[in-house]
Order: sequence, then structure tokens, then C-alpha cells
Amino acid sequence: MKTASSPAKPLRKVRCAVYTRKSNEEGLDMAFNSLDAQREACEAYIASQRAEGWVLVPDRYDDGGVSGGTLERPALRRLLRDVEHGLVDVVVVYKIDRLSRSLSDFSKLVDLFDIHDVTFVSVTQSFNTTTSMGRLTLNILLSFAQFEREVIGERIRDKFAASRKRGIWMGGTVPFGYRVENRKLVIHQAEAATVRSIFERYLAIGSATVLARMLTAEGITRRNGKPFDKGWLYKLLSNRVYLGEAVHKGQAYPGEHKAIVTKEIWDKVRSIIGQSPRSRATATRCQTPALLKGLIFAPGGHAMTPTHTRKPGAKQYRYYVTTTLNRIGRDTCPIGRVPAGEIEGAVVDQLRAMLQTPEVIVRTWLAARDMERDGSATNPIGPSLTEAEVRSALVQLDPLWDELFPAEQARIVQLLVGRVEVSESGVSVHLRTDGMATLVTDMGTRQSKPAPHAKEPEQTRLERAA
Repeated sequence: MKTASSPAKPLRKVRCAVYTRKSNEEGLDMAFNSLDAQREACEAYIASQRAEGWVLVPDRYDDGGVSGGTLERPALRRLLRDVEHGLVDVVVVYKIDRLSRSLSDFSKLVDLFDIHDVTFVSVTQSFNTTTSMGRLTLNILLSFAQFEREVIGERIRDKFAASRKRGIWMGGTVPFGYRVENRKLVIHQAEAATVRSIFERYLAIGSATVLARMLTAEGITRRNGKPFDKGWLYKLLSNRVYLGEAVHKGQAYPGEHKAIVTKEIWDKVRSIIGQSPRSRATATRCQTPALLKGLIFAPGGHAMTPTHTRKPGAKQYRYYVTTTLNRIGRDTCPIGRVPAGEIEGAVVDQLRAMLQTPEVIVRTWLAARDMERDGSATNPIGPSLTEAEVRSALVQLDPLWDELFPAEQARIVQLLVGRVEVSESGVSVHLRTDGMATLVTDMGTRQSKPAPHAKEPEQTRLERAA
């Protein structure tokens, strides 16, 4: 008696995802690269298991130029998301170290695969992760893979250290003042000039904060267009690359590149930086010229000189005092001492107002015209200035004043003011017409030249003041 044969049970479709990885980008631009070779071997293995229902998923999971020491890889993260969403049954790789070289990371991956009933297969290393023996084999292989990664890392670090000791540039952010040519540092002339200027000006000023403000006012910026700030300047002033040296783990070695600053300037700058911030701030304040030095007089024609006092832990207080007060007696001079800030502010307010009056403008124009006629070699002047140009120059000095630094403000006051007389009734300011003419012609000459940006006249004056 014949019996009807039962229908064959259909095979369960097993969705297989191939993952490939290469640590560096070398050769990835070739028509058939390492990733393609890994994928071809994995696809051939999946095809051999077709009878078991294995099919290749259409998505590609390729990480080129990514280390196996981290799980933060674009293709791997995408593969893990698909595993969590139940879109993959088997993960196929050429070797287990393609998936990870870290034992702890691989343990996390295997746990994730187990949670979602996903099998892991290595084409060249046959084992099954669902058995204890397969897990033991996997751990042994991973231990060797991690050991190999650590040995490679040590080898790279040793090579890097040896190269740095020979002064070879090993890549990274190119220091301001240099450019890279044939894997070597070469001086960038324009930036190098700024670096030298920064070292020299810091040596004269002693304050990175003040220097940063000056550079910003002059329109001098870093390579990316951002302004110089105090922290960035200190890093630049501490970078031994500008001495022509290469540094590795705090140890300096002679470099292949040329130095931008001399050892003498470097040592002087470092000696200033080595001082305490409080000492540097005090020195900076002491170097700032007194605005009315040599110009201010008390009643009776007695000269007044700048001085300052400081209480322990308190800020500095500046004054102008009569120099002959002790000799002539305090009773004979009603103005023995005046606060510097108050008297300087009063003089500047008067000066700024006077420079915009028609009388002063005309006097300045006439003085400038007379100086132009003289044409003395010791006091050369620019092209002829009209009364309107004189007015424009004097008027524009008012909004410009607050942007100037103390040294430049003091220079202008010394040029424009002949005498400041202090009395109980107030302050009297006497102008120097010839000084105003010199300033106006100087401003006119500089503004007649083509400027790289709108603040060129101010920048030029500031550079001379610094």
C-alpha cells in the first residue's frame, strides 16, 4: 500500500551581513582593495551555505581607515542598529580582528549578539559562539589580537619618539609661523614676522593681555582669522619650536626646521613669564607713561611730578605732587597734591573739546601751511592740507581717543599740550599750535597712503608708540 509522501519542510531564511574593516586608508582608492577582498571571501562562504538557507543582505558595512581599538565606527554602529532591530541573523567577517581587537569590546559585541539571537562567524577561523568551546577559542584568538594591537601601538610610539629625537616633524597642527613642505616645517615669512613681533613686543610690554588688545586693535589675527587672546599668546611664547627645536615628552631636541627667534630673546621672554602675574602687572603699570609728565604746574609756576602710593593688599593710587613743596613750605602752595586720574581726565576733556573749535582749527591750518612753506629737512611734511582736511583730522581724533593705548595717548598729549596750570579755581590748558600742525600733517600723510584695511592709520601710530 502506497502512502503519499509528506511535503518537505521549507528552509528558514538566514539573513547574513558582511562586515569589513581596514585600519588605514592606504590603497582604498584602488579598484580592488582590501575591503573588496574581505567581502569577496565572506560572500563566497555565504554562498557555500545556501543549502542551509543563508542569504546575503543587500546593505554593505565597510569601515575604511578606522582602528579596531574602538567601537565608534560608522559602519559598525549601523550594523549594531540593524542587529537590534532584528534585521540580521548572522554576522560574517574575514577574521575576528576585523570586528574588534579589544577583548572587552568584543565581549560586549558577543553579549549583544546573544541577546538578539545573532550568530558570529569568522571565515578563516571556524568556531561557533553558541558553545563553551567556541567561546574559549574566541577568547584565545581575541587575546592574541589585542596583544598584536598593543605591540603595534608600542612600535609606533617608539618610532615616533625616535623620529622626534632626531628633530623630524611628525605631523599634527602646524605651528603659526611655519608651513609644511615635503613633510618638513618651512618658515612662513609673513607669519614668522608676526611671531618675531610678538616676542619683541612682549619683551617691551611684559603683559600678554595688553599685547592681545594691541594686536586686535591693529587688525592682526591668527591663521584662522580669530583674534589673538592671552592664552593663545602664552602658548606661542612657550613653544620651543620657534627656537628650532623638537619636543617629545617635555624633552627638547635639535629640530630639522629653522628657528624664528633667537635664544637671547627666548630667554628674556621666559624670564618675564617666570615672574609672578602680580609682579608683571606692577611692572606694566610702572612702564605706562604719566599723561601730564613735564607739563603740569601748580600755582606760582612750581612743577608737579607723577608719583604713586600703595597700601598692603590694595590697588595703586597715582598723584601729581609739587616737587618743591618741602622747600617752599606747604602753606605757600595751596595745591600740593592732586589725584592723577581726575586731573588727567579734566585735561583730556578740555583738549578734546578745544580741538573741535573753529578758532583752533584755523590756527592749526595756518601753522601747518607755514610748516609746509618752510619745508625743512628735519621736519618733512606731507602734501598740502586744506582747512577742511585739518578740520576732519582734528574731529576724527575725538572718537579715536578711547581706542588708543596709554603710551599713544601720552605721546599725543605731549605733542598738543604746552602747559597745564592747576589752581584752586580749576585747570587751564595751553595748546601747542605747532604740535597740532605736526600731528595733523602726520595724519594727513598716513591717510593719503593706500591702507590694507580701514584702521591702517591707527595701526601705524600704535606700532610706533609700541
